[in-house]
Amino acid sequence: MTPADGNAADTPRLLEQARAWLAQDPDPETREELDSLIVAAEAGSAEAVDDLHSRFDARLEFGTAGLRGRIEAGPNRMNRVLVSQAAAGFARWLVEHAEGGKPSVVIGYDGRKNSDVFARDTAELMAGAGVRAILLPRLLPTPVLAFAVRHLDVSAGVMVTASHNPPQDNGYKVYLGGENHGSQIVSPTDAEIEAHILEVARGDIGDLPRSEQFEIASGDVEAAYIEATAAVATTAAPRDAVTFAYTAMHGVGWRTAEAVFERAGFSTPVVVAEQRDPDPAFPTVSFPNPEEPGAMDLSFATGRAAGVDLVIANDPDADRLAVAIPDDSADGFRRLSGNEVGALLGWRAAELAERNSTAGAAFGALACSIVSSPALAAVAAAYHLDFADTLTGFKWVSRAPGLIYGFEEALGYLVNPQTIRDKDGISAATAFLDLANELAASGRTIADHLDAFAERFGYFASDQISLRVTDLSRIDEIMAALRATPPSSLGAVAVDHIDDLRDGFGALPPSDVLRIVLADGSRVMVRPSGTEPKLKIYIDASSDEGDVAARRATATARVAALADAMRALTA
Repeated sequence: MTPADGNAADTPRLLEQARAWLAQDPDPETREELDSLIVAAEAGSAEAVDDLHSRFDARLEFGTAGLRGRIEAGPNRMNRVLVSQAAAGFARWLVEHAEGGKPSVVIGYDGRKNSDVFARDTAELMAGAGVRAILLPRLLPTPVLAFAVRHLDVSAGVMVTASHNPPQDNGYKVYLGGENHGSQIVSPTDAEIEAHILEVARGDIGDLPRSEQFEIASGDVEAAYIEATAAVATTAAPRDAVTFAYTAMHGVGWRTAEAVFERAGFSTPVVVAEQRDPDPAFPTVSFPNPEEPGAMDLSFATGRAAGVDLVIANDPDADRLAVAIPDDSADGFRRLSGNEVGALLGWRAAELAERNSTAGAAFGALACSIVSSPALAAVAAAYHLDFADTLTGFKWVSRAPGLIYGFEEALGYLVNPQTIRDKDGISAATAFLDLANELAASGRTIADHLDAFAERFGYFASDQISLRVTDLSRIDEIMAALRATPPSSLGAVAVDHIDDLRDGFGALPPSDVLRIVLADGSRVMVRPSGTEPKLKIYIDASSDEGDVAARRATATARVAALADAMRALTA
């Protein structure tokens, strides 16, 4: 039975909702496609009715990740009506929580479809609601917006971006200033804002007050970001010894990254010309995420042709970093995992903390998400630093007390929390290039440094399984089955215990996560993705026995066996 068959009696109500939405939609494109759907549904098209149910039976919920979805008409999609409701609702929350003065917000946007439109709608509605609104002067990376929240000392920030999602998507991220120090929102703030949004949604967006009396930020904001980010490079060694290729992956990273690299004194990068400029269609990649197979093929080809030492990639809004090093494969390069880059940058942060300490010992905290490699905890222990593992997302990582460095395995790194409280692919690239140049001064490479890490801290192997689904209920079924019948072993290794984070665990807030700890110390984490229709499984194992080659072989074999076991268990 199709949804149309099961909800036939509901079709008049559905059509009434769709017509009401159409009447207030200011976007000609989404109006046209919704009008066509309504006409088709009125003519008896079951397919059109199903599509309308998909758009109107649910609503994109404003959560700690803000909003993210496909650009189409309806409350369960990203469009000007939904964004206007979100902006007006957030404005009401800001006015409600203003402490003795006019609340303020800075708004940024990337190069995706409608990003500039959504940003301007937000600025006009914020200004109309009595909020001081500052719009960044052009499309810019997400880290510049996150930086601007603190730099301008505003109450909040909004970034219109879908980061590395498919081309048809867009999104809406929210940051808070003041005591939140520019971090993304967390619970219960998200629910409070959502309540205001739902209140706005009961009316027509055409009745909301708008004003064009908002400010356009000067170029000083980006200039200050460039200066602060270039200062992440601290090595006194020559900073131009390492050659590298760079790709912005059709996003907004290049112009800002270029200025940072030049200011830091790095060698001039070889740019992947086909992916340098913003293009919302992302024509050279099937999925604009450096983690996805094939996404860095052009980067590798550019790097091979130029004979560079490294390949550096940002995702489309430049808040993530991917790094590849030369190898003997046909591609000529191997992309390092997020855990490998995270561990090396964490080691660098610990070394800097120790070097800069007046007491002769490192001070501060390293932090990573619970699904990231335990390697960072090993670094923290070796340097007597505090360590925090947090729920997934930089809204949590950035809030770790005493933070000097944080990362998550999904290519997110925070190397300068004194100036920004979100992942930043440009400052992370600056730190990594600084490290590579420091190593080059003593005749070493990143590959050598990875071996040195394994020798000192142990070899940490990891893998990830992403089960993409078309029916979200399948994810719920798998999580329910794992809870109802927990495995006693995975492959040949016994399960020691399972931590269910559904109701919270220790200092961690509630989250739909299972942590399976094996008798040999290996670990498997299972959770639904917060932004995509996927169930994600993270596998980690380590070894500190034997030489580096033996440690690598042992840890890698453990991870492979666990991956096979989890695929069988969740099939």
